[in-house]
Amino acid sequence: MAQIIFFILISLMVFQAVMLLWDVWTHRGDLGPGSWLVNGMIGFIADFADTIGIGSFALTTMMLNATKQNKDDRKLPGILNVGHALPVLTEAIIFVTVIKVDAVTLVALIVAAIVGSWFGSKFVTRLSEKAIQKWIGWALLITAALMLLRQTQVIALLGEGNTAMGLSGIKLIVGIIGNFFFGALMTVGVGLYAPCMAMVYMLGMTPLAAFPIMMCSCAGLQPVASINFIRKKAYSRKIALAITIGGIPGVIIASQFLTSLNISLVTYLVIIIIFYTGIQYILKARKTIAE
Repeated sequence: MAQIIFFILISLMVFQAVMLLWDVWTHRGDLGPGSWLVNGMIGFIADFADTIGIGSFALTTMMLNATKQNKDDRKLPGILNVGHALPVLTEAIIFVTVIKVDAVTLVALIVAAIVGSWFGSKFVTRLSEKAIQKWIGWALLITAALMLLRQTQVIALLGEGNTAMGLSGIKLIVGIIGNFFFGALMTVGVGLYAPCMAMVYMLGMTPLAAFPIMMCSCAGLQPVASINFIRKKAYSRKIALAITIGGIPGVIIASQFLTSLNISLVTYLVIIIIFYTGIQYILKARKTIAE
């Protein structure tokens, strides 16, 4: 089953590369504004951060605004999805190969996230974005605090260590339901990475197990999203391609950094990421309310 996932990811990568390069070649006289070097560096930094679990969309948006590379905000969603699709697929291929998560768990949670995103696009987007951001933010902060207390052995609420590479029984069902909702919440701007990290830890899995799960989940979504952005010309070709070119080396370097770390250090890194993400959601919710 893991081999099937690998070949599906490779197929998606080839499909995405052909689709992007064909569109760029067909419109080579109209690639849009932006610097190859600046946007390549943006891709490298954002996808390095994405590989270690921080995420790339918010960071890319911030850097594009700071460097004034994107002149049309309407094309930003397309730039993010098209530009980061190949780097995210690279992440998924690396982690699904290096980190041996139980195949049933991996497939079940990936499918749950993809199905959740489909339902989310129809139903979850009707919910209040600021309310979701607020409660997800506080949930992540509480989870990060519990993880820190467990890791420092102040309390043992979360069980004896976190070494499992798979889920079964009721824990698998909880994981499927959780990733279904995380996939749905992506449609209102709640990233899947931090909640997924928190969930697998709370279910007793090693924090490293979250990486192939969350990256394969997103890798299944972005190429599909890219089809419409490319077909409707709703992205900047030059910026997206430069981000892709810079992003792939960023992924490869970051993956070597992450997989060579001691699991205890990875756990602390995950705690920091979850805490940071929780703060960001709460701040975004307050900003939305103030506006």
